[in-house]
Amino acid sequence: MAGLDHIRVVLVATTQPGNIGSAARAMKTMGLRRLHLVAPRLFPHAEATALAAGATDVLESAIVHPALEPAVADCSLLIGASARRRGVALPELAPREAATQLLAAARAGRQVALLFGTERTGLSNDELQRCHACVRIPADADYSSLNLAQAVQVLAYELRLAALDAGAVTDAGGEQPRGPRERPATSAELEGFFRHLDEALHAIDFHKGKDGTTIMRRLRRLFLRARPSEREVAILHGILAEAERMARLAAGRR
Repeated sequence: MAGLDHIRVVLVATTQPGNIGSAARAMKTMGLRRLHLVAPRLFPHAEATALAAGATDVLESAIVHPALEPAVADCSLLIGASARRRGVALPELAPREAATQLLAAARAGRQVALLFGTERTGLSNDELQRCHACVRIPADADYSSLNLAQAVQVLAYELRLAALDAGAVTDAGGEQPRGPRERPATSAELEGFFRHLDEALHAIDFHKGKDGTTIMRRLRRLFLRARPSEREVAILHGILAEAERMARLAAGRR
């Protein structure tokens, strides 16, 4: 069924096992079950189990990944929670808006992810670069310190409200299915396209010997905003392949 079941919570490089347990408890109270852990420092751990307080099923079904890429490879919408503004230009959403977008994509049958970074520093710039948008909880500026589990609870609550408002879930927990839509490109497909794009730009000497990092960051943001479909990404791959072919022919004539 579509809805909350298609939303995964991804905790990146969590250092304290108790925070994993508390996050699992926060998720379960709001009807979220899909927990993914990226390179946790300690897991499984007795402290995580103790603080889950009845949400041990969420912990037991949690999927552990060595890196972020496999954790979100099949997702077509990624929203990263960030407590501070970073050097990455991203659309910034309020919690309610983020929840609405995540739920709408999930109800369309898409896999979506809500990302949380490590406790001390949050998501890195490289991790945020994979996201389509970031969400910021508008805490009091004089004391805006939320711990990881609290942040998960706030956003899980907003997802629950969005599901209730949309009729996607009932207070008893039952979800309403939605019909399939055209599939947007997944994170893995987009990352493959970005690698191909970078290779093609070098093949046609677009950067003229300069570092192309800034250009690639801008192009990444452009295509993430566009949210292309699987078919559109395939067309873009075809264009790049033709550009590379023409570059090889031109090189052969010199």
